[in-house]
Amino acid sequence: MALRTRDDYFKSLRNLKPNIYKFGRLIEDVTTDPTTRRVVESHARGIEAAHDPKLAGVFTTTSLLTGETIHRNNSIMASAEDMIANARFKREAYHLTGSCTGGLCAGWWGYHVMWSVTWDMDEALGTEYHQRLKNWGRHLERKGLVVAGALTDAKGNRKLKPHQQPDPDVNVRIVERRDNGLVIRGAKLMICGTAASEEIFILPGGGYKEADADYALACVIPRDAEGLTIVETRHPSDGRDLEEGFDNPARTGITQAWLLLEDVFVPNERVFMAGEWQFTPQVVGRFTSSYRGCIGACVAGQGDIMAGAAALIARANGLSAKTFRDKLTQMALLNETTFTMGVGAIALGSRHPSGAWVGDALRSHGTKVHVGTLPYETKRLCQEIGGGIVETGCFPSYQDFTSPQYGHLIQKYLTAGKCSAEARARIARLVEWLTIGGGVPGCMHGGGSPDGARMFVYNLYPLEEFAEMAKKLAGVEEEITEP
Repeated sequence: MALRTRDDYFKSLRNLKPNIYKFGRLIEDVTTDPTTRRVVESHARGIEAAHDPKLAGVFTTTSLLTGETIHRNNSIMASAEDMIANARFKREAYHLTGSCTGGLCAGWWGYHVMWSVTWDMDEALGTEYHQRLKNWGRHLERKGLVVAGALTDAKGNRKLKPHQQPDPDVNVRIVERRDNGLVIRGAKLMICGTAASEEIFILPGGGYKEADADYALACVIPRDAEGLTIVETRHPSDGRDLEEGFDNPARTGITQAWLLLEDVFVPNERVFMAGEWQFTPQVVGRFTSSYRGCIGACVAGQGDIMAGAAALIARANGLSAKTFRDKLTQMALLNETTFTMGVGAIALGSRHPSGAWVGDALRSHGTKVHVGTLPYETKRLCQEIGGGIVETGCFPSYQDFTSPQYGHLIQKYLTAGKCSAEARARIARLVEWLTIGGGVPGCMHGGGSPDGARMFVYNLYPLEEFAEMAKKLAGVEEEITEP
């Protein structure tokens, strides 16, 4: 069942043991609960797209393991073309949902990154991690799974290494080694799309030294693993979770979660790193060098929807979209800047001996810096075009809009252009949702901090080589050293 359907996916989620909480209560069914059903819907649209003749080429691919057609988010990317297809996948997913689909993204990257790192470990240490990962990959493809990716630890005091922390559990660690597996403990925070996922790919949260070997951990656990408690975080739009109508415009959205691991057992066949601290820099480096190139497509995809919504709200306000030609052109340029820089980072990458493609580190980190800045300008332009009605707090709720007592007055004074009051309301709410509400992706810290990316850019940029070039062009022969 490599290409499953929406119904297959919903049935799989319902078969999982409830272990997700929000607002102090247990969520029994993530497919119907008002606090999680939107994130499930986002991921379901990605699964459905594999059966759409217009989108199947983006949402499916050929398995490197079996040669069969599979969901692209279950694949190993063996070429620049494969990774560029990942970027197109992300952009199209935003077109379908207006929001992030983390379960079709981060776990996929965990699998892809560990493909090359396990190969390196086996070559250097004689381990069997790569074959384990291949076996799990066949399971992933066969089931067509949605997999969250968990990197970010609680971390504690940022000045201290993991083993120096007063509480050693603030970074996920191995607490017991058994013949048949590991017991792990700790927390992963702000993990995207967990409620919509069936499994969770855990990666080390940083590059470690030997003293922190117990924190060098890569494994996969079921989303309903014994000892795992998941707490969904609150979002500014949560106050409208129970409402119908246009207050949740796209019927989709993303949620984040805290994963609280209390002595979770992981069998050996699902462990792909267990103490090999010297390979943790490769995990972090290859994840960011590839993932950060592709996320330029995420913000471009939502930016496309923002440009379309900006044109619609202008018309609903009674103005031609051409009135805002310069602003719309700038939005387009911002979208294409992040997308094409990410594609460039991919194209300038190289193939690892394991067969996996790795993006160019310098340009990928550069893409991340732009992802943390340019989309906010796109959002500002979208709000500027829309006027005050699209800003948070400036528009009544759907219940007020339809109130038998005064709803007709709201609708009367909402009419502006040629469209209906309800159409204008829906567009205004969509703009609000896209620019400052539940549709906002993790531009700033999704995939890591922009400051961290800047550090990589500075360290990777061959400044001294360019200084030598400048010396030659200037005709300078004496040594000019750094003060």
